Amino acid sequence: MRRLDYPVEADPGPGGGYRLGRGGRLPPLLFDEDETVAVALGLQAAADGSVAGIEVAVSSALTKLERFLPAHLAARVRDLDEASETLWGRDPDPVDRDLLVTLAGACRRGEQVRLDYCDRAGNATSRLVDPHRLVRAGRRRYLVARDTKRGAWRTFRVDRAEAVTLSGIRVELGDPPDALRLVSEAMGLAPHAVKARVRLALPVEEAAEVVPRTVGVLSADGEAATIVELAGPHLAGMVGYLAALSVPCEVLAPDELRAALRAPTASTWRK
Repeated sequence: MRRLDYPVEADPGPGGGYRLGRGGRLPPLLFDEDETVAVALGLQAAADGSVAGIEVAVSSALTKLERFLPAHLAARVRDLDEASETLWGRDPDPVDRDLLVTLAGACRRGEQVRLDYCDRAGNATSRLVDPHRLVRAGRRRYLVARDTKRGAWRTFRVDRAEAVTLSGIRVELGDPPDALRLVSEAMGLAPHAVKARVRLALPVEEAAEVVPRTVGVLSADGEAATIVELAGPHLAGMVGYLAALSVPCEVLAPDELRAALRAPTASTWRK
């Protein structure tokens, strides 16, 4: 340890002993498999851009971690990195680590899985799905997968998954959807009855600062404008939300929303 510039301190006598002092540089670190996955998850979470100035360091640390790992552990870390995307947010709800790692590996290999799942109504179901991507949105992680029974793409909250079983069957996804868009639609549009389309005179990146992707689905309309799809439980709430935006918007649909925004009462939202 002295060769690594770490002092070894000693206390004499019957109660004495040796201890490692504080050194000037990092020693080699030994992690078990659980610790390695935990470190990888922490580094990936730190790479979401919420802390400025650490992007290069995080990328370098992940590269070094993978380079010196045994092949099977390097594959698990790589699965977590390559199978995951972030829509928005930090501090996701806790999910089972082994379940998350298994889903990430299945996404990367294109392996069909059996998902024991508790749906929104609390019903326990077993789904055979073709996994595509893992998406982190706010405090939640979602699995984007094709439900083989329904023949349709679905989003599944990972914290509602009770178990996942690998089938050993490889599948071709053909033309998979945009995972981020599908999760955005599921969060912002699907739960609500009132749907709307508006145009903002802003590029997509700037429009996302006005209408977060967890609220609406954003699509570029040329280089200088963005189409935003929104949904809400009632028309009055939609009027209030749009009237309070920091930039003007053009309502494309529905006609009822356009008329409501032109009504005198809508102006009170802008004061």
